[in-house]
Amino acid sequence: MEKKASFGKFIWQITYAHTIAYFIAGVFAILFLNYKELFELDIYSGQVRSLDDPLVALGPGLQIFRGLILALALLPIRKSFDEKYGLFKLGLLVLGLSVVSTYSGGMASFDGFIYNKLPIKYQIHCYPEAIIWILSFIGILAISKKYEHKNITTILSIVFTALICLSSMMGFLLG
Repeated sequence: MEKKASFGKFIWQITYAHTIAYFIAGVFAILFLNYKELFELDIYSGQVRSLDDPLVALGPGLQIFRGLILALALLPIRKSFDEKYGLFKLGLLVLGLSVVSTYSGGMASFDGFIYNKLPIKYQIHCYPEAIIWILSFIGILAISKKYEHKNITTILSIVFTALICLSSMMGFLLG
């Protein structure tokens, strides 16, 4: 029974840490990286949705599913995150696999620099958001692991994740 609880706790920790970190990084990007104006430039407008698009508002709430995928992918190596510097290693792993070395040729990835027509200065503009996401993700996980025995951690994770999902749904419906 403890193994099932441990499995469920890990899945939930990764899922909510990702969802909350994604929200934090997104707010940072909108406020400090001028994504609204940037995405309206001709160079981006054919590739990304405007921030006014209702689907963009739905994005943060849908990150629960991406968090679940991330949790399932990390499941086989979850014990290594409890080791010394385990969360730091996780951060490097995530940076390498989901930011720099994606296989889609997405912006700012290794393949993106090769195959994407966007100039490098436009591609690397998203790095600060990615770094904020990774630092927030690892920070939330560190706090979660440190205080996992306290009920307040579970309550806060549910409240914050629910608020993100509800505000995302409201933004979609109002759009």
